[in-house]
Amino acid sequence: MQDFIKRYPGTAQTAPSVDSGFPWWLQLQHFLNMLFMMFIIRAGIQILADHPRLYWNRDCTPGTEWFRFQHPVPQGRIWTAKDDAVTLPSWLGIPGLRHTIGLARWWHFSIDLLWVLNGVAFYIMIFATDQWLRLVPVTWDVIPNALSTAIQYASLNFPTESSWTRYNGLQQLSYFVTVFIAAPVSITTGLLQSPAISNRLGLLGSVLNRQVARSVHFISFTWFVFFILAHGIMVFITGLRENTNHMFAGVKSPGWVGFPFFVLALVLVGLAWWAASPFTIRHARLVQKTGRIMVGWIKGLSEWWEPTAELSEADISPHFWPNGTMPNSAEYEHLVSCKFSDYRLRVGGMVESPHEFSLADLKAMRKQQQITTHFCIQGWSGVAEWGGVKMSDILDMVKPMPGARYTVFYSLAEGSDGGCYYDVHEIFNMRHRLSILAYEMNGEPLSVLHGAPLRLRCENELGFKMVKWISAIEFVSDFKDLGAGQGGYNEDHEFYGYRMPI
Repeated sequence: MQDFIKRYPGTAQTAPSVDSGFPWWLQLQHFLNMLFMMFIIRAGIQILADHPRLYWNRDCTPGTEWFRFQHPVPQGRIWTAKDDAVTLPSWLGIPGLRHTIGLARWWHFSIDLLWVLNGVAFYIMIFATDQWLRLVPVTWDVIPNALSTAIQYASLNFPTESSWTRYNGLQQLSYFVTVFIAAPVSITTGLLQSPAISNRLGLLGSVLNRQVARSVHFISFTWFVFFILAHGIMVFITGLRENTNHMFAGVKSPGWVGFPFFVLALVLVGLAWWAASPFTIRHARLVQKTGRIMVGWIKGLSEWWEPTAELSEADISPHFWPNGTMPNSAEYEHLVSCKFSDYRLRVGGMVESPHEFSLADLKAMRKQQQITTHFCIQGWSGVAEWGGVKMSDILDMVKPMPGARYTVFYSLAEGSDGGCYYDVHEIFNMRHRLSILAYEMNGEPLSVLHGAPLRLRCENELGFKMVKWISAIEFVSDFKDLGAGQGGYNEDHEFYGYRMPI
């Protein structure tokens, strides 16, 4: 062992040195990365808490998860996806209350954007200078040197540090994995959980389906948490003075010049950690609007990407999670009792030819069947075969006026806080080939639990946008006077976004 450590002291002797130290831009990006990751991790935990189960299979059947922090799904009662959400303490999640995924997603995606921009700038700067040599191994000696470093750390006989010019093998490998593997994997698997992206990628979206992407995303998350904890501990035990001088002052000095800046950085991150949840709860609408400004335009662009992915009967899920507040009115009970023979779908607003359709009228029109994946905002997914009328055919019949921009779907059900459930879509999104009004599910009439007599299927949007138990459709020029003016019931009450293809 002594001969091995002597031959491989920890730092590859053939690796080139870095002569530029730790420049100011690297110090700034290091701090920003530390700050951004705090928000990303906390918001990510909050998102996971809304469906606290992970699967390798697409259909999210209870009992098939490989990881969960929730009890098994109870038997003998309807257990919705919303019932399955768990509560987090406010110091851990953002904002920490139960089922606050709308606000958590704004934090997660908005800070993700800043993190990605910071990362792109970091990539450009390190490869424009000699800093890349610090992170990218250029000799296979890095592997035995990394093993030697691990052995020396474990024995508490630490290797000689020369991080001002070269990282040791273990540092270099761990930084390389974090910067060039874990970060791109996190970004890619995050995007693959999007219906607009996954339902456009064909075989890739099928193989790396949402649940596979979600599980890999979680694994990359655990790597970041492990790296941050290990990195923080090593800063203290391998030489706090030298390490803080390097990264927070950019100097190689025997003094403590970098330590005050290190303390200031910790205080700023600590204050942000402490303030994040109270600020979010107190200013929830501001968080929603800020998130919409930062990333809403990206969501809007992805709506134009028409979904094309269709699956086979073999892919149909044995379990399809129920969700939403069921209709509870005399009107709906009457419709159920008469098997929806008295049901009428009213289509009006800014149209040239208002229509009223019975269920029989809709079934007499051209029927489209499609087997597609449902993406719930909470994280679960499921595959079903849907049969119904193309929304483009409805549009052709009613002829929206030139000033109409939005399609509003009203439900026979109330939202969770009372009041009519509704949601808004851009008209162009209703012309996509897979946007339909479904009255069948898996070859059978749509069940009451899943939206009978009629529900929307719009395969580039998250599930809450696909209104169930539809009572009416209205075409409008603006939605600012509907509800709280945010574009839908969950947008009004739970701070979702009205454009949610990601």
